[in-house]
Amino acid sequence: MDFFSLWHQAALTSTGFFWMALWAFVLGYVISSLIQVLVTKERMQKAMGKTGPRSMALGTFFGFISSSCSFAALATTRSLFQKGAGLAPSIAFLLASTNLVIELGIVISIFLAWQFVVAEYIGGILLILFAWLFIRVTNPKKLIQQARDRLDKNDEGHQHGGEQESWQSKLTSREGWQQIGMTYVMEWQMVWKDVLIGFTVAGVIAAFVPESFFHGLFPGAGQTEGELGFLSLLAQTLIGPFAAFFTFIGSMGNIPLAAVLFGNGVSFAGVMAFIFSDLVVLPVLRINAQYYGWKMSLYILALLLSGLVFASLIMHYGFAAFGMLPDASTVQTATERDHFKVDYGFILNLIFIAISAVLVFFWYRAKHANSGHEHHHDHGGGAGAGTWVLRGFVVIAAVWLAGGLLVAPLMA
Repeated sequence: MDFFSLWHQAALTSTGFFWMALWAFVLGYVISSLIQVLVTKERMQKAMGKTGPRSMALGTFFGFISSSCSFAALATTRSLFQKGAGLAPSIAFLLASTNLVIELGIVISIFLAWQFVVAEYIGGILLILFAWLFIRVTNPKKLIQQARDRLDKNDEGHQHGGEQESWQSKLTSREGWQQIGMTYVMEWQMVWKDVLIGFTVAGVIAAFVPESFFHGLFPGAGQTEGELGFLSLLAQTLIGPFAAFFTFIGSMGNIPLAAVLFGNGVSFAGVMAFIFSDLVVLPVLRINAQYYGWKMSLYILALLLSGLVFASLIMHYGFAAFGMLPDASTVQTATERDHFKVDYGFILNLIFIAISAVLVFFWYRAKHANSGHEHHHDHGGGAGAGTWVLRGFVVIAAVWLAGGLLVAPLMA
């Protein structure tokens, strides 16, 4: 195939990926928006002050019912930590909100085998337990105090008060649904860049990158379970996070790329390590440094890296022991899929597009009714170098997709 044919195939694969996952995104963010509006954060903050089993369980539960956006999770984690939550419960919240949320499991089930969904949730719990142990063993009291002092010094004094209505009154009032609509739109505003870049990159790799590249990048890729040694498996779990570090892609955007890796022979452990790496990407490291300082940011990076390698290996060998490792041959490759066929996914997309339109309507009404009130999430500061790089990638991705869908077929 010539370049323009491959370009068209890449763009079509990217848009097809998104179309397949659209209903899952909408469903997940509808659930997330309902929970965020109906459940207040004050109760979370009061319950997570100590690093004990109860605080860890609550941090995990509150993360489970929160947003899956990595950047929103970082901001909420900072708020919890600044309000007095212990470091371990705060990290438990962060890990749960990016690994245990419902919408992530739904998207994984669309692109990968059911084993990955199970491993995502069990591995997420293992990550939380590992983080708890890591913090207890290293006991970074000095780093914690320095981070709290930094947050207190940089506190801008934002107040998050307001009337505390019951969830029943919110669900039965126009204002409550307007708030849900605003939260839903803000969920998309926080993730659309990651989604756009992630799905574009996945399409490019699926169309242009040969299988031999993955075999060279990931030692042992393409080998069967019996042929794959521990050192090769360990190398894959380390290369996965390294590749993810420079992608700028969040937790929802890297799932189609994970499917491409699995389809090209990367092991179960290597793919899980890549999926778990949404919190070790470069923008997250930079934002944590802005919040807590570079020493604490690198400490959290070391915690997460060692934890995800541990969890990925445990999941791999655990599934292997029960003969439950997924077979890559049973998962359709990106270019083989009929992304736009009329099936249950197509019907669900139409239904959830209608639901999304209703929520956008409520957002629109709320925006014009409260035009003087700015309501947004903290993404971690102003437009630094990383932000401008991300914006540049967004422009490149948009131009690439438009050209591949509209121009490339004419040139092929």
